[in-house]
Amino acid sequence: MTLAILLSGQGGQHPGMFNLTADRPEAQAIFDAAKPLLGGRDPRDVARTGGDELHANRTGQILCCVAALAAWNALGCARPARAIVAGYSIGDLAAWGVAGRFEPDVVLTLAARRAEAMDAATGQGFGLAGIRGLRLDVLDTLAARHGCYLAIRNAPDSGVVGGRRNALDALCSEASGSGAQRAVILPVQTPSHTPLLSAATDAFRDILAAAKQVRPPAGAPRLISGLDGGAVFRAEEGLEKLAIQISRTIDWSACLEACGEYGADRVLELGPGHALATMARLALPEARVHALEEFRSIPGVVDWLSSG
Repeated sequence: MTLAILLSGQGGQHPGMFNLTADRPEAQAIFDAAKPLLGGRDPRDVARTGGDELHANRTGQILCCVAALAAWNALGCARPARAIVAGYSIGDLAAWGVAGRFEPDVVLTLAARRAEAMDAATGQGFGLAGIRGLRLDVLDTLAARHGCYLAIRNAPDSGVVGGRRNALDALCSEASGSGAQRAVILPVQTPSHTPLLSAATDAFRDILAAAKQVRPPAGAPRLISGLDGGAVFRAEEGLEKLAIQISRTIDWSACLEACGEYGADRVLELGPGHALATMARLALPEARVHALEEFRSIPGVVDWLSSG
């Protein structure tokens, strides 16, 4: 078996996002490591409380990384010998933890610092919109007409656009009128992966340079850059991509292609929601694909990974 591990980005946080991992002893260290970054609150309690804070940029980025790392720890006994890991947006940072390049506490601290840099670069009134059903070249032109930017390439007819919220509202209306099957504002408050966050890239580059790296253990998943789908062999190049993806269009479709080229016959999304699993089913029709939240228990995930 060859497993592709996909780590969710922001937008799918919900009160039950830790239901499968909350009581797993293997995940406890991850929850504990997040508490100081959340004002002493347990991330499980933050999630259960729900409300607007779940989608606040800093809290959301921390929680997404907690979800990915807690799930990965909980699946320790079922980790396959051959695996690849790629993360979507903030999931790109969590992937460095799953690949054994950063310790979990470093990942979570970096998530907080990343969000702080992004918030400082833009302020209020920005966001992202998801558009499906228009060719990307058409979407790119439409975004420019509204003063927005193509942020993520998901598929040939699916992308994410970033900009000011009022401009995104107008863009979604025009996209729907132009035949888009879906055009919605996403529950994200930052224009991630657009030039509006160039200052955040500069700040995060310096933060990453000071972060302590560790040597990946034997058998760790192969790390794929969430920027362009390229394998990360040299840490310096990988860290630079991790910094510039904050303000540059990311090509998630290339990440899914990389999973196919690596021979992934199973795909598992770790994190809140199932958006990445949905995209993987379309891009990798021969693979068996699930999101963690589609299971009822961690033992159920283990059985699936262990089955022929």
